[in-house]
Amino acid sequence: MASDLVEGPDGKARCPWGLSTPDYLAYHDDEWGRPVRGDAALYERLTLEAFQSGLSWLTILRKRDGFRAAFADFDATAVAAFGADDEARLMQDTGIVRNRAKVAAAIANARALVALQDTDGDGGLDRLIWSFAPDPDGRPVPTSLADVPAVTPESTALAKALKKNGFVFVGPTTAYAAMQACGLVNDHLAGCVAR
Repeated sequence: MASDLVEGPDGKARCPWGLSTPDYLAYHDDEWGRPVRGDAALYERLTLEAFQSGLSWLTILRKRDGFRAAFADFDATAVAAFGADDEARLMQDTGIVRNRAKVAAAIANARALVALQDTDGDGGLDRLIWSFAPDPDGRPVPTSLADVPAVTPESTALAKALKKNGFVFVGPTTAYAAMQACGLVNDHLAGCVAR
């Protein structure tokens, strides 16, 4: 059985993408695929995944502190109150990716999260997202990067549910990337030290 695992600097096998930079190594080993819970943490991950679209994840990782500062530590109530002056400020902020559509999406998604919390209470986004976690025994453990999908039926359904609740910039591919990042699925390759 072929595997894409690569030996890391410590001699342990890892997914190959996790070894190209120290930033990726730390993210791979300590965060990616680990369960993320709570509305604020999930709002942050959805926002960062949307900003990543079309860019390297490394760009987003290296700007994460800037995103946290720019978006009030991903406090949805604070971001939902952002207006035109805030959007203009964000478009001048070199600490983030300055993309007008993505900035507008982050604010719209904060408003959608606040509306969801008004309807379903705190934890509404957490419950919504985690309701789409597939059965962990429902598919084989990936042995190569070719075994890792970009979209699944669950990510397609999650994207539809998010859009139904007013979220934007969350298609099935972005939803699946968020599912991977937030530990709804474990796409670390078989034999990876972080699996």
